[in-house]
Amino acid sequence: MPAASLKVAVFGARAIGIYVGASLLAAGVDVVLIGRARMRAQIASQGLLLSDLEGRQQRLEGAHVPYQESASALAGADLILVTVKSADSAAAAHAIAGHAKPSALIVSLQNGVGNADTLRSLLGGWQVLAAMVPFNVAQMDGNRFHRATGGELMIEADARLEPWLAPFRQAHLPLQQCEDFAAVQWGKLLLNLNNAVNALSGLALKSELSQRAYRRCLALLIDEALTVLRAAGIRPARIAGVRPQLLPVLLRLPDVVFKRVAAALLKIDPEARSSMWQDLQAGRLTEVDYLNGAIVRLAESLTRDAPANRRITALVHAAEQDGVQPLSGAELYRALH
Repeated sequence: MPAASLKVAVFGARAIGIYVGASLLAAGVDVVLIGRARMRAQIASQGLLLSDLEGRQQRLEGAHVPYQESASALAGADLILVTVKSADSAAAAHAIAGHAKPSALIVSLQNGVGNADTLRSLLGGWQVLAAMVPFNVAQMDGNRFHRATGGELMIEADARLEPWLAPFRQAHLPLQQCEDFAAVQWGKLLLNLNNAVNALSGLALKSELSQRAYRRCLALLIDEALTVLRAAGIRPARIAGVRPQLLPVLLRLPDVVFKRVAAALLKIDPEARSSMWQDLQAGRLTEVDYLNGAIVRLAESLTRDAPANRRITALVHAAEQDGVQPLSGAELYRALH
């Protein structure tokens, strides 16, 4: 099918979904965003401004951004990008089953591991692929959606992606196909263990990662996760150009040395924050159970414990209930022991 006649639906359009969907729309792809009424009204009144670290900017007028609240907008889509929170994967699958055509290709662009498996288990008649978004998207004043870190979209290798490669490339979102995608997901999850650290720090990502006290917390979480993954026979892929086993060593370096040897990890917009921080600020439930909690569950399946990841999961749940009381790096490190 010619690319010009293909239609994309972004299901669960928030920061990542809006950035990806609107980038495709700006590149001439037929796209519909599906999400909440508040975001629909915001786009209608303010439009969208897309920006990234390389200085690219693209403004879209609200009237030119198709945005629907009903899952019925999935009908007719050739590609469905699922960007809902992990806890909503099952509900998303039921909505897709009720409205999407069987030939639609379903792609999970969600954090954590296991979301594509959840979709597959409930969508037996559809082709489902797992994908990974390595970059952070910050929603800023003026309804600007800013790509605050680097990296390319990674996705399970599949012949059905062929018609989509050029449109995504034109949207500055090239698809990097991977054969061993489980390893990629676990590698990304190791970095995503920082989402909880960032949320509890109350700081922007760059500021938090520039402080050794917080990096020691992340190193502790990653060390523990690597021990659990080894026990499970899982070998996480290299992410951000770094072997996973080296991450704790790098993170524990003094600030001046870390900034010199790990500059790529600090190539972050100064205002960027984790999605978990954004969720806590908005009073929403987070995805901590699908990030740090995934390590805890994997450990339990092996009759092991992952105490540091278990404790930070509990701290985030407490913040969901009572609000965030920012912790210094030293305070957080003590709380994880």
